[in-house]
Amino acid sequence: MIKAITGTKDILPNEIPNWYNLEEIVKSTMNSFNYKEIRTPIFEETRLFSRGIGEATDIVSKEMYTFIDRSETSVTLKPEMTASVVRALIEHSLDKQFQLNKFFYISPMFRQERPQAGRFRQFHQFGAEALGSTSPALDAEMIILAYQILKKLGLSNFVVKINSLGIPSSRENYKSILQDYLKPHLHNLSEESKKRYETNILRLFDSKDERDQKIMENAPTLIEHLDEASLEHFNEIKEMLQVAEIPFEVDPKLVRGLDYYTHTTFELVSGSVGSQSALCGGGRYDLLVNQLGERDVPGIGFAAGIERILLAMENEKVISETQPQIDFYIVRLEKELTKKVFEIATKLRAKNTVEFDYSQRSVKAQMREANRLGATKVLMIGGDEFQRGTAVLKNMQDGSQEEILLAEIK
Repeated sequence: MIKAITGTKDILPNEIPNWYNLEEIVKSTMNSFNYKEIRTPIFEETRLFSRGIGEATDIVSKEMYTFIDRSETSVTLKPEMTASVVRALIEHSLDKQFQLNKFFYISPMFRQERPQAGRFRQFHQFGAEALGSTSPALDAEMIILAYQILKKLGLSNFVVKINSLGIPSSRENYKSILQDYLKPHLHNLSEESKKRYETNILRLFDSKDERDQKIMENAPTLIEHLDEASLEHFNEIKEMLQVAEIPFEVDPKLVRGLDYYTHTTFELVSGSVGSQSALCGGGRYDLLVNQLGERDVPGIGFAAGIERILLAMENEKVISETQPQIDFYIVRLEKELTKKVFEIATKLRAKNTVEFDYSQRSVKAQMREANRLGATKVLMIGGDEFQRGTAVLKNMQDGSQEEILLAEIK
């Protein structure tokens, strides 16, 4: 038997209402902040991601689904959305049409990671990107936007963590300080962290290796070595979050390894999903547009994992169990009335959700099916009533019945 590829998952009909609910909350909340939906192709030229995410990252070096197409172009199924949004902004000169562009998306992504609870190889994210302003207010807005969506979904067991990466010059000075601290410990670091020491030293704070974590416990932090302007930017964000009554924690070890990231970085971390605890992550990337398109357009954004959020909702018992409603189930009392039932169903479907029996089952079996589907009303066609030009309409909630004229069914 052919099965779904490891790391992928069928989203079955009984799960879809929960996806609809989440998507509607995302869309309505984004709309209230004036973010407009953008949809980009599911694959892009590989060089977009290698330049936009970074050759030294695990995503580019280990996890991307990349292949050569018939035109001999290297293409990649998109592992994240920010690079695609920035490419669209540059290609369509949106930054020249509007000073500030605010986008949101809901899209599948692809990474060949090791599957586990809340982590898939094809997964889905929603997120937001705002390009065109360096204002701390936009950073605070982005955090508030993500926070409000999770709260509207019913989640409560999560924490907002924030940090500042400052400007590149501050970060470069800090990297030298961190290297000096780590030099005596190099021989005790994991092999992966030894590589990152040379290529992406800030990522050592993300290591899951216990030896690395012990060494990094006493490491100097970037926030202790920020310049005055970066600290002022960060303090303004904290003040705005307090005004908006958003609880948060400053996490000095929350970092991003890429040079185009500046100032704010944040995560919304759940206590309900196990080791894959980050429901949402974001940050400011003022240098990315210049890196991809040689134009100075500052930006900030976040991405949130839908499967992981739904898992948190399930574990916190805030998933709705309600299923789509069947307005009418039409029961056919005689087999020869199939065409008439079909005609009535077609009329009713203009404004209602309607189902009927396709298998020539008994009346009793049809009623069982109406119950199983949770039909609100059952319309019984046949018998003496049909000869009189009427049908019996049964209310499945209270069991009451009435006769209605077939000619009046619309």
